[in-house]
Amino acid sequence: MNKALVVILAAVMLDAIGIGLIFPILPALLRDVGHTSDISILLGVMLALYSACQFLFSPILGVLSDRFGRRPVLLVSLAGAAIDYLIMAFAPHLWMLVIGRAIAGVTSANMAVATAYITDITTEDERAQRFGLFHAMFGVGFIIGPVIGGILGDWWLHAPFLAAAILNGVNFALALFVLPESRPGKADARFTWETLNPFKPLAWAFNFKALVPLMAIFLILNFVGTVYGTAWAQFSEDQFAFSGLTIGLSLGAFGVFHALAQAFLTGPAVARLGERWALIVGMAFETGAMLTLAFAGHGWLLFAMAPLFALGGIGMPALQSLTTQQVDSDRQGQLQGVLASIVSIASVFGPLLFSAIYASVRHDWPGMIWIVAIGIYCLALPLMIGIRSSPAAAKNPAE
Repeated sequence: MNKALVVILAAVMLDAIGIGLIFPILPALLRDVGHTSDISILLGVMLALYSACQFLFSPILGVLSDRFGRRPVLLVSLAGAAIDYLIMAFAPHLWMLVIGRAIAGVTSANMAVATAYITDITTEDERAQRFGLFHAMFGVGFIIGPVIGGILGDWWLHAPFLAAAILNGVNFALALFVLPESRPGKADARFTWETLNPFKPLAWAFNFKALVPLMAIFLILNFVGTVYGTAWAQFSEDQFAFSGLTIGLSLGAFGVFHALAQAFLTGPAVARLGERWALIVGMAFETGAMLTLAFAGHGWLLFAMAPLFALGGIGMPALQSLTTQQVDSDRQGQLQGVLASIVSIASVFGPLLFSAIYASVRHDWPGMIWIVAIGIYCLALPLMIGIRSSPAAAKNPAE
């Protein structure tokens, strides 16, 4: 493994740790700075704003990296993130925290530049393996981050932001002193509506009829997936009086089991059941876990349900496998762009809906949020009836 790849993967992991540090303490921080207990909707707005800025600025940073090179764009975004987290650590007003999360979303769009960097230094035959390492490092960061954030947040609510600033500073130093340029900038790279439009991949995908129900299912699953980042910390505090550390540990357990299931159980499950039934079984396990949480009376159940939630994780890779079968090999890159756009859209609108719902039910029955999530999940079931497990060899109708 070459030095440049090691450095960029380390940077990805540190970036994910920095993002994950914030999750266990964000609700408590908003209450502390805002001097109010009604922060559910504000939390959803901040999560949505972060995702929206990441979605909108990813293509912009991508074009900038084509024009000026990968390394300068990474350096500027990492320096900006470090300064932003430092300001947020001492922000005395809610509006400063909100603007800070928007800026954090802009700087987190540097993941698009990181993936472009990996593409630059990797042969076509090695790309699948190296992108797998990319996602693995990001996943490891999201497991470590919440645990550290919970520990630091119990000591001082603002400490995770300082830690995130330090991590981004380390990232900046790695990029500045160790990371070589992978692709010099080209003066002919230009900003056009076509290159900057984040919705363009979706228009292409609607040409494939077989993709439409699968994209709808993918949207529903990712939409429901946002309920965890939106409600998990608040639900843990309201229902079980969890501390920041306990919230971080529960999120870490969730991440560990989820990663293990996706890595080691998806293949055997698909081989035995086929993609469609693996998807259905995964959804059934996750639905059962959410139903248990809705009526849970003891905090240890959040840890006990982690394996069940993890078994639910086999559904998404199975769905992605089904989806890739609907277009030929020449269009797989475009398809992945479509799926990334869908994830971003779900990450914008999911927190807005679930935070509003949680705000309305938290005083009467916090567990109702999981029942609502199950109800949205069930919208995917009718769409599964017509999906096929065999390659469709679909062609663009426009051709």
